[in-house]
Amino acid sequence: MLHRSPRIAILGGGITGLAAAQRLTELAAGSLEWCLFESTARLGGVLQTVQEGDWRIELSADNFLTREPWARDLCHRVGLAEALLDTNTDRRGAYLVHRGRLVPVPPGFVLMSASPLWPTIASPLLSPLGKLRLLAEPLMPRGRQQGEPDESVADFARRRLGPQALERLVQPLVGGIYTADPERLSMAATLPQFLEQEAQHGSLWRAALRRARTAVTPVGTGRKEAGANYALFQAPAAGMQQLVDAVVGRLPAERLYTGVEIARCERQQNGWRLIDAMGQVRGDFAAVIITLPAYAAAATLPAGTLADELRRIEYASSSVVCLGVRDEQITRPMNGFGFVTPAREGRRLIAASFSSYKFPGRAPAGHTLIRVFVGGALQPELAELEEPALLQLVQEELGELIGLRGVPILTRIVRWPRRMPQYHVGHLQRVDRIEQLAREYGGLHLAGAAYRGVGVPQCVHAGQLAAEQASAELAQQAPATGA
Repeated sequence: MLHRSPRIAILGGGITGLAAAQRLTELAAGSLEWCLFESTARLGGVLQTVQEGDWRIELSADNFLTREPWARDLCHRVGLAEALLDTNTDRRGAYLVHRGRLVPVPPGFVLMSASPLWPTIASPLLSPLGKLRLLAEPLMPRGRQQGEPDESVADFARRRLGPQALERLVQPLVGGIYTADPERLSMAATLPQFLEQEAQHGSLWRAALRRARTAVTPVGTGRKEAGANYALFQAPAAGMQQLVDAVVGRLPAERLYTGVEIARCERQQNGWRLIDAMGQVRGDFAAVIITLPAYAAAATLPAGTLADELRRIEYASSSVVCLGVRDEQITRPMNGFGFVTPAREGRRLIAASFSSYKFPGRAPAGHTLIRVFVGGALQPELAELEEPALLQLVQEELGELIGLRGVPILTRIVRWPRRMPQYHVGHLQRVDRIEQLAREYGGLHLAGAAYRGVGVPQCVHAGQLAAEQASAELAQQAPATGA
């Protein structure tokens, strides 16, 4: 099968694959053909917004971080600059469950660093001994040196901040992002900025003091952010689906194949042959960009070391339970966007996010939309509960924590089996091996949440980078000819 121009296949129509397609469209200018294959009936992957009357429900991510520019820049490229919303300023902040009740995350405490330190010391979250250990952080010796083996988030936090700070602050805040076990989670792959702070300043507190000299309090808040810097989060006004639709709307429809599962990528002399699940040859391609989960990517590739390495990347499952309630059903409301739960509390949920507190237009007036996350690496069995049991569990937990009363007006459950890659200790070394093995094949590019970042911006960047690499690689080759 010969074509007048090289062809690139993209496997997977999530945001990584769509970002790759969008970048190829920018780069190609008619000289480079591409097509995208998505096994399901819709594009967007986990990014999906459902509208039920006046309820606007996000089924996975409900915003993106703007510290890295890639997601925001993509919004601008597809005409959504004016549609982007900042988070509401009046409820910014987060809570932690502590001894069965909600306690605010200390202002200025973000993941495992505090600026200023005194609100954390004044917080009831730590005992006097825990606070003394936290104050001793600048006295702790440096740990892992550059070039030494990776260490876990738990080991780092325990070493620098003490066991109480790990259990009561770091584990729930980091676990709320990665749904992971901090004893296995790679520090280098998830929180490298704190490794850099330790290496450069010898102390997280000294690094925080230096940053504080130039830090600016988010406009309109008059206070430090807690848990995360919510001033750095944005979302399209109509939800994350608006980003998906805007990208898809800029792509040639004839190159998007939904409902087509590619079962095998077979190496050919000058590229790759794609065969679908029905055994039909879908074409020969000069390059393939695979944006599937690592285990799914492995299933499409020839047996060997690369596929084996991909299968070693583990995944966690979770369920998201969405509840719509009247404001008066919440008898103990909180002044924050949500809460996270330390594993030591023995609760049956990871976190809860109040969507209608974050952005306008998520719930009818006088109502609240809550999203509760269940399962993850520490409680995988809960994600698999039947819907009635899962709903009962969530309502019981919210009844105890926020005083939720009565029957929700709206309920929706979405399950994400094996969707969150687990960046275990040594993850970056594994990714280096995977990328080297992929280069040895030639014309093979792997991108997505499995490798160098799970957030929407990182996935967008990974797709764009894969597109640029594939395009540059083909530009160096002589064009194919024939009819």
